[in-house]
Amino acid sequence: MSLTEEILGLQPDNVIERLRQADRFWSALRFDQLDAPEVVTNSLATIGECDLDVIICGGTLGILLGAALQQLGWRVGLVERGVLKGREQEWNISRNELETFIELDLLTEEELEQAIATEYNPARVSFKEGQEVWVEDVLNIGVDPVYLLEQLKQKFLQAGGKLLENTPFKSAIVHPDGVEVETKEQSLKTRLLVDAMGHFSPIIKQARKGTKPEAVCVVVGSCAEGFPSNKTGDLIYSFTPIINNCQYFWEAFPARDGRTTYMFSYLDADPARPSLEYFMEEYLRLLPEYQNIELKQLEFKRFLFGFFPAYKNSPIKLPFDRILPVGDSAGGQSPVSFGGFGAMVRHLNRLTDGINEALTVDKLKSQDLVWLQPYQPNISVTWLFQQTMSVEVGKQVNPEQINNLMSGVFAVMDRLGDGVLKPFLQDVIQFVPLAKTLPRVNPRLVLPLLPQIGIGSLVNWMIHYFNLALYSGLYRAGKLAQPVAKNLSLSAQYYYHRWLDAWKYGSGNDYKAD
Repeated sequence: MSLTEEILGLQPDNVIERLRQADRFWSALRFDQLDAPEVVTNSLATIGECDLDVIICGGTLGILLGAALQQLGWRVGLVERGVLKGREQEWNISRNELETFIELDLLTEEELEQAIATEYNPARVSFKEGQEVWVEDVLNIGVDPVYLLEQLKQKFLQAGGKLLENTPFKSAIVHPDGVEVETKEQSLKTRLLVDAMGHFSPIIKQARKGTKPEAVCVVVGSCAEGFPSNKTGDLIYSFTPIINNCQYFWEAFPARDGRTTYMFSYLDADPARPSLEYFMEEYLRLLPEYQNIELKQLEFKRFLFGFFPAYKNSPIKLPFDRILPVGDSAGGQSPVSFGGFGAMVRHLNRLTDGINEALTVDKLKSQDLVWLQPYQPNISVTWLFQQTMSVEVGKQVNPEQINNLMSGVFAVMDRLGDGVLKPFLQDVIQFVPLAKTLPRVNPRLVLPLLPQIGIGSLVNWMIHYFNLALYSGLYRAGKLAQPVAKNLSLSAQYYYHRWLDAWKYGSGNDYKAD
């Protein structure tokens, strides 16, 4: 019997079977067996008066946007396939990013503090036998999803929002003047449909036509009690060489009911990649060495596992009018991050303002909505970083290649200080810090990677790097035009604000320093 069968088999809620069910999904992705159902169709007929201004499908993170839009006076409906409630595992984020909830009047200061379940300092970044880098106030806040979502849910309902729980999305018909959203029980008419159903939304599967992701992050982990020390965290850590064409990275942080530890790896979706059960076995094999503890000393509270795809064609441009993907559905996170809560919070102000304007001036065609999920060069440049942290199946490389590179890069950023290090660790890439870092990295660490990267990828990266600098300049120039922009028509202001947002977020100027 394997460690996975032995330990997960003792857990409640049939964890081992849920792992194997997720594995079947992972296998279907690798072997091109995922379905791409046609759930969105078009109709030339008009539908007349709409029941709602916005319907958001996917409540777990959709409630953040739904509550913000409802506060602005729009008629918002939220469609959730289950009961809208948070999971037990905390969401980690930096404190400065949480100010968004105050700015949008979604939480009071007191409610925000109550939503914080854990807080720790410092956090470590280290790669096998390399320099240890310690930072403070980066992703060190654990938010209680149960409390947070319940607060937002109640505020949404009190403001007049319409919540449909246990109501799976079925299909949508796009008309010239609205969208008819079909659920199992009823049909609703809305001016705008927002897709917050995540990476594997049926709408996104249809739009991507079953295309494989170019990158995947596989994650397994647990929360357990019994660790002798639980006051610091790891943002990214490794202590093993490349194993089976996989570099294992680790993350750890205190949780309210123990300590959470993750093991993750950056891969492609090659059919030869290992199963999730294999990664869980590796996690349990290596966890004692990582945390200097025996498995028998731990009392496991829950296990976590999954995989997160990333597409170079992101954020996705939907061919449909009146449908807007947000969060993981849009694919706007970088290929080295997990997206989810942190990415949604980072873009919540931008999305709320943008959708509010789109509804006000009726800019709901696909060519208008595409500006709400624009190209961001600071996200696109990270594709090269992801490529350097993964190894193709069957490729023979120096087993310490990734550790050596990562250790060298972070040693340089540590010397350059928090102004370089902290934004990078929060997935915000900026031109000046990047321009300071790259020339200082030892060329002997980079040159062996060139055959693996390829000329095409390098040229493509250079284009995004140039655009990162360009967007930084355009954002500064765009801000100078604000007094003039106030005299534009509302329609023209919509595009000006979207361009300004694209330059701001695309250059990393949305970063909130401590």
